[in-house]
Amino acid sequence: MEGRGVTTWERSGPVVAEVDGTAESLRVVDYAYLEALRAHAELLLVAPYSPGASSAEARTESSADDRLRAAARHARQKYGDGLRIDTASREGSRRRALGEGAWHARMLVVGRKRVQGPRRLAVAEANLSLAGRVGCPLVVVPLSWRPGFTDRRVAVGIDGTALSNEAVEFALSTAASRDGDLIVVHAAPSRDVTRRAEEEHRWMTRADQLISEALAQWRSEFPAVRVTRFVSSRPVPEALVRESNEVGLVVVGAHLGAGPTSDPVVRASIAAMPCPVAIVPHHPREAVSGPVTCRASTRSVLTP
Repeated sequence: MEGRGVTTWERSGPVVAEVDGTAESLRVVDYAYLEALRAHAELLLVAPYSPGASSAEARTESSADDRLRAAARHARQKYGDGLRIDTASREGSRRRALGEGAWHARMLVVGRKRVQGPRRLAVAEANLSLAGRVGCPLVVVPLSWRPGFTDRRVAVGIDGTALSNEAVEFALSTAASRDGDLIVVHAAPSRDVTRRAEEEHRWMTRADQLISEALAQWRSEFPAVRVTRFVSSRPVPEALVRESNEVGLVVVGAHLGAGPTSDPVVRASIAAMPCPVAIVPHHPREAVSGPVTCRASTRSVLTP
């Protein structure tokens, strides 16, 4: 992506998934396959490789191709031949390879490493930075994820600004594709717990109005989705994590092209989520001039 800048969100593009070769990362392939199936989209598997990689399996193009063949074979054996699967190995850092692979994707799906403590924030920061570069929604899937009934429930956090626009659209679209429900969460970043009852009422009324405004432009496109509103006086990360225990996906908005320190609340939320998280970059209207045509040269894809 370096030197190319960020792309707009190509809603009709393929679902792109990272393949790193580990057995657990096949959960990422499973998640991406099901998303592509629901969206009637193509699935593109991307494997980064770099001569300087710490793992020998990630240093050469041939090893990347082996990873891709194994991942494609896994998907075919588990789900059959109902979906087109393309593969591409790309040289460079993970950020660059995935950024180029998702240049005009409808979403990019990656795995979340099993880490504890401060390293969780570092991993969340890396994924937030990647989301800000690729331009399309980035779905981070815990490697413990398995399909389940909660997948039909989607939650989205809003802050009352334009940052939430694309996040709300993506959340409604995802809930519709799953024949599911949407929970819209609005929480106060910091509030005085000693405020009087009338002040509390005014805040709750304003919060409900913000949710109505966030939903207004998209509701007519997804009329079948049942929406529940959740207004909380808890800190934003705490409110989102509370909902994440009962849903299959949490959606948050993020700044396009900005550094990870621009979204500290989003970063903290991502680090604490037990379920998949979709990071949806916000595209300021003045910066969007229409869909971007993919100009990247692409290696011949592999087919299993």
